[in-house]
Amino acid sequence: MSETLPLLLAWVAGGGLGMMFFGGLWWTVRRGVSSRRPALWFLGSLLLRMSLALAGFYFVSGGHWERLLACLVGFVMARHLVTRLTRTAEKPTYLEHEASHAP
Repeated sequence: MSETLPLLLAWVAGGGLGMMFFGGLWWTVRRGVSSRRPALWFLGSLLLRMSLALAGFYFVSGGHWERLLACLVGFVMARHLVTRLTRTAEKPTYLEHEASHAP
């Protein structure tokens, strides 16, 4: 029982890190595509998201591989959640509409 709570907290922290990472990726793609300097958006976002995720994994694990694994499971679960949430939020764009009418 004493080891269950740290694993649960590591799983929740991994979910938060994943939501931040993949939500930030979705936000970056939406902003970067219409930006005048997309490379700056994508590079800056990558460095920031990766730094926060790696630092989060390091501090959550605390040197225990079990916590690191629980954090990784939460991270991957958050990826699926963000993918599902952002897929339903998107509306077809003009290009997608035009592509459906291509010969």
